[in-house]
Amino acid sequence: MNKIQKLIEEHVGYLIVFTLMIISVAMLVEILPLMYSKSTTKPIPGVKPYDALQLAGRDVYLREGCYNCHSQMIRPFRSETERYGHYSVAGESVYDHPFQWGSKRTGPDLARVGGRYSDEWHVVHLNNPRDVVPESNMPAFPWLATGKLDPAKVQASMTALRKVGVPYTDAEIAEAPKLVEGKTEMDAVVAYLQGLGLALKGIR
Repeated sequence: MNKIQKLIEEHVGYLIVFTLMIISVAMLVEILPLMYSKSTTKPIPGVKPYDALQLAGRDVYLREGCYNCHSQMIRPFRSETERYGHYSVAGESVYDHPFQWGSKRTGPDLARVGGRYSDEWHVVHLNNPRDVVPESNMPAFPWLATGKLDPAKVQASMTALRKVGVPYTDAEIAEAPKLVEGKTEMDAVVAYLQGLGLALKGIR
């Protein structure tokens, strides 16, 4: 055993190979069962795929890097659930690709932000956060109010998501341009935020 240990410790190549093997086995043990667990792959009651406007808003949310400061994962601790609501469960995020769970939280968690504020509040906040939260260090996003949505991109997103299991129908994809016609990126982001966390929001 000492010879094997000495061989591995004195030869970086062997050390790298064995380290990768151990990490790979550990990942398989941790991740593989979750891929086949219904609690992580089946949507909870009330969770539906984003409509065209919400999906467009989510794309803008990702484009602007909002996830760098806002997580969408409430941890199962009293301090978290008292502030934000019911802790996050996997069944809420089955239609999110990529999901927005994470540990980075410069700003507040947004997992239960849906319905907490009015549409008008969100518009003012996104245009200039300090108008509603004076101490905020969040950057302003005034260009969202003039940015127009591209219906073709929304349809392309829905088509791509259907390939990874989101149950969009042909009718929903065909109807998408009408739902985003004349809408701004601001409208879309607000629609996305207002839809977050509603399925479990009322549960404590």
